[in-house]
Amino acid sequence: MVAADTITTAGTTDASTRPVRVAIVDDHESVRLGIQAACQNEGFEVVLTAASVPEYIANLDAREVDVVVLDLSLGDGSTVTENVKGVQGTGSAVLVHSIADRVANVREALAAGAAGVIPKSSATKTVMAAVATVARGDVLNNLEWASAIDADRDFAKAQLGRREREILHLYASGLPLKLAAQQLGIGYSTAREYLDRIRVKYVEIGRPAPTKVDLLRRAVEDGILPGLDSGVDPDADNR
Repeated sequence: MVAADTITTAGTTDASTRPVRVAIVDDHESVRLGIQAACQNEGFEVVLTAASVPEYIANLDAREVDVVVLDLSLGDGSTVTENVKGVQGTGSAVLVHSIADRVANVREALAAGAAGVIPKSSATKTVMAAVATVARGDVLNNLEWASAIDADRDFAKAQLGRREREILHLYASGLPLKLAAQQLGIGYSTAREYLDRIRVKYVEIGRPAPTKVDLLRRAVEDGILPGLDSGVDPDADNR
């Protein structure tokens, strides 16, 4: 096993002001060095770099990492799911660094729980912004991987129950969630639970829908809504 590279950078460790803590897992040294330099220029703390997930885990010790920038396809025979789950098991969020045309692998990474995917063709500032987004605990919803997924016609449909389909239909059509709940004769909290479950199911099949616009797209793609020309306002009240 190649020894992981441990890096330290200056910066406060106060919880409110400490820098974002990053690790990099990629089997190409030049990529690791490039991301490391960009992170340090951004003021992030690079905790360590490694060529594989087992190497990363073995060298992590008790250190904490906010975000692991993970190569989508490592050369050690590991699967995307194994790698994402392995990193998540250490308590870190996963930002997958990907070649954009690997749609099936992108879906697998998102289904395994990756917080987002950033193409390797992205500008350095875009990659750093993605790291910061994931470090805040947000899910990265960028056009590059969304377009790659939407361009693939072999969609896996989310297995939604009757009530979930009804909530999705009304909410994605433009109704505020409170009005959708009233129309179905259920409480707002129950409607919110249905909506949360819908989003989880779409993430599980690699088609995340974090925003109302995304839910509209999924509803149209899956035949729950007829199309985008029926007066739907995806920017309606999102409450």
